Amino acid sequence: MQRITKYPLIIGNILKCTSTEHPDHQNLTEALARANELCSQVNEGVRERENSDRLEWIQEHIIADGLPEKIIFNSVTNCLGPRKVLHTGTLYKAKSGKELVGFLFNDFILLTQPARSIGNATSVFSLDTKNFDMTFKMYRTPIFLNEVNLKQIHENDVTEPTMFHVDHTNTRIYSLKAVSHTERDSWVKNIISASEHYRDTARKRQERANTQRRAAALGRVLVTIMEGVDLSRAADGKSDPYCEVSMGAQEHRTPVINNTLNPRWNHSMQFSIRDVHEDVLCITLYDRDIFTPNDFLGRTEVRIQDIFSETKVTKGPITKRLPLHEVESGEVILKLDLQLYENA
Repeated sequence: MQRITKYPLIIGNILKCTSTEHPDHQNLTEALARANELCSQVNEGVRERENSDRLEWIQEHIIADGLPEKIIFNSVTNCLGPRKVLHTGTLYKAKSGKELVGFLFNDFILLTQPARSIGNATSVFSLDTKNFDMTFKMYRTPIFLNEVNLKQIHENDVTEPTMFHVDHTNTRIYSLKAVSHTERDSWVKNIISASEHYRDTARKRQERANTQRRAAALGRVLVTIMEGVDLSRAADGKSDPYCEVSMGAQEHRTPVINNTLNPRWNHSMQFSIRDVHEDVLCITLYDRDIFTPNDFLGRTEVRIQDIFSETKVTKGPITKRLPLHEVESGEVILKLDLQLYENA
């Protein structure tokens, strides 16, 4: 590691002493760029390994009972890619002075109670973790950052220089004190940055899903997802299924039905038809998870051309019972009503 990080310095010094007309100048310039790139890759690898080790440590030391699903800390999040530890440390409830330990991830805040006091620690990982065999019990359910607003204390407010407020969905406000003014600023900065990133990522994801091609629509198809039948079981034997339907860039989804393998949605959605011969409805079922990506429960497709052919015969909506592919079992029942515009 030390040798790798010295290469850019060494090559940079050689480059300073090399004339631009010298035949080695171009090679040195390229070598410096590649050495810097290598250092960046190595440093990122070290950070990822350190983050993974910390998540594994958290998994062993935090007791998070009573949640609808187990948190696998060292996993991919539902929206933001791999989970990351952003900040940890001692916090106090503003009114009671109760000692808590906060863990800020890139997708949620977890407030915990330590089995014994850890003092004014600015980071759990600054403690002697090898000999630090202590557990932390979940104090409140995780606070997802896309549901958080942070009320900042003004810089000139000297009466409470360590306090900040976390407003969760306008229903609960957590008034907390950090161990110092500087530490308060670190919590505020990290929470605001992570919250904005979460919201921005979710917004862009939704915008991409709702984007439609600019070509004029030839018609529309009304899709009613009626029910799922005998769906595959999730790993824990339960399932909270929902259905995601897309056609090109258009995308809609049903509500989640909890704890069932035979959900009844009766949920309607509409899609604009651009090309009767090419457009295809893609129906995918998932088991909704909170802390990890949703589990796949099967998929199927319906060509608009086939719906058009069948509705010409029935002169009205049709009902289809379709088997789900790439899974052991499951079917989805849907009602389809297609209409082409007169000028199509």
